[in-house]
Amino acid sequence: MNEHSRPSGAKSVVVTGGASGLGLAMTAHFASQGHRVTILDVNAESGPGVAAEVASQHPQATVTFKKSDVSSWNDLAAVFKEIYQEAGRIDIVMANAGISGQGTSNLAVEDGDEPSEPKLKTLDVNLTGTIYSVKLAIHYMQKNQPDPSTGSKGSIICTASNAGLYAFPVAPLYAASKFGVIGLVRSLGPVLGRQGIQINALAPAVLESNIAPSKELFKNMIITPKSTLIRGVAKFIEDPGLCGCVAEIHGEDVTLRPPHDFVDVHSRTNLETFWGLGYA
Repeated sequence: MNEHSRPSGAKSVVVTGGASGLGLAMTAHFASQGHRVTILDVNAESGPGVAAEVASQHPQATVTFKKSDVSSWNDLAAVFKEIYQEAGRIDIVMANAGISGQGTSNLAVEDGDEPSEPKLKTLDVNLTGTIYSVKLAIHYMQKNQPDPSTGSKGSIICTASNAGLYAFPVAPLYAASKFGVIGLVRSLGPVLGRQGIQINALAPAVLESNIAPSKELFKNMIITPKSTLIRGVAKFIEDPGLCGCVAEIHGEDVTLRPPHDFVDVHSRTNLETFWGLGYA
């Protein structure tokens, strides 16, 4: 489908990690609505085929694949620039790419005589990659004209995890990366909201995805369907008033999780003073 035959109102959507798992569900969702979807993924072997298959299932959409490593600023920045030049705008960014670490993010392993260097790839992809994706999304969305009915210039949705809401002793670096994503989203919300850009986060419970080391992991788990994840995505896209929010995705439910209450009036006063100053 060429640019001029796309349905009226079609948006330019970027999905990082969009060739498999949760990202593929997001890709298919936006393609089903006739949008122009660009899949960013490191898997150059299967990525083009995935894009072609989704495009064949949703011929009203434009679906393309671009190889990109979200943990590389130069790589990701070049791809975002390319997307912007081709589409003329970027409206929705799903900062979804992530890895589990698969046991390598446990700091409490017993070493020999010398300490082992922590493997930080989980942070590089899940947190740094999300920060890069968010920064680039903001840059290009700031160029958009506000929607005449909502005032929105665009929407950024980051994939966190309920491991960013609860303690997760089996993978503390994974938990740290997802806590970081939630902190990023909640902190940017007030700033971006004033610019007409939404930023929100999804905090899924256990969904079957390719980042797990084996499907055996899910055998005794309570699995949340991907349809609940997509309802969370739709909730954020359809309500431009939501910004800086975190939606826990669990079972059949999408639950907005409020931030912690202030412990006392002094903490509230200090933090609100920082917000008023605009720097720290």
